[in-house]
Amino acid sequence: MKEGNIPIQTLRRLPVYLHYLRSIRQRQTTISATAVAEAFGLNDVQVRKDLGAVSGTGRPRTGYVLEELIAQLEECLGCNRSVQAMLVGVGHLGKALLSYDGFSDYGIDIVVGFDVAPDVVGTCVHGKPVLGMDVIETVCRGNEIRLAILTVPLAQAQATCDRLVACGVKAIWNFAPTILRAPEDVSIENENLASSLAVLSKRLLS
Repeated sequence: MKEGNIPIQTLRRLPVYLHYLRSIRQRQTTISATAVAEAFGLNDVQVRKDLGAVSGTGRPRTGYVLEELIAQLEECLGCNRSVQAMLVGVGHLGKALLSYDGFSDYGIDIVVGFDVAPDVVGTCVHGKPVLGMDVIETVCRGNEIRLAILTVPLAQAQATCDRLVACGVKAIWNFAPTILRAPEDVSIENENLASSLAVLSKRLLS
């Protein structure tokens, strides 16, 4: 199955499977969809469909060859490719994301941050330079950056999104608590922390 045809919910689960498979690669050489499902308390039919989207069916009685399945998941998720990304909004959350090394496991390399605060611009966070917003177009186009992480305040979110799109950015991971408007050819993934906390809080009170 082509990657573009993989359902979004399946794509959300694949990195979880990959992390688990990597963690057991020293202990075994094969794995079944049922065993993966049991590890996470999921339905084995669903896991079988998820893995089938990238690997086809497993072998009878032996399941999947572990290293082959890991390689197929890594290829599907782009782990073997390097995608340069930038982060806009170097506050507490932005600094935490700039400092996180795990993105490289999935082929993402955050190379630069941008902010407007004078005490932040000109510094480095985890070896990544933080530049002023006045040079964002030059840096973005000069380095052909197509992925941006947005951690700016709500009031600046849409205007910043518009600037990024004008620079040629095609994918935005948005942490601002709003729904951004962008052309159809720009992918936006919203990560609304407040909404997630509201759901958890409601469930606790139910």
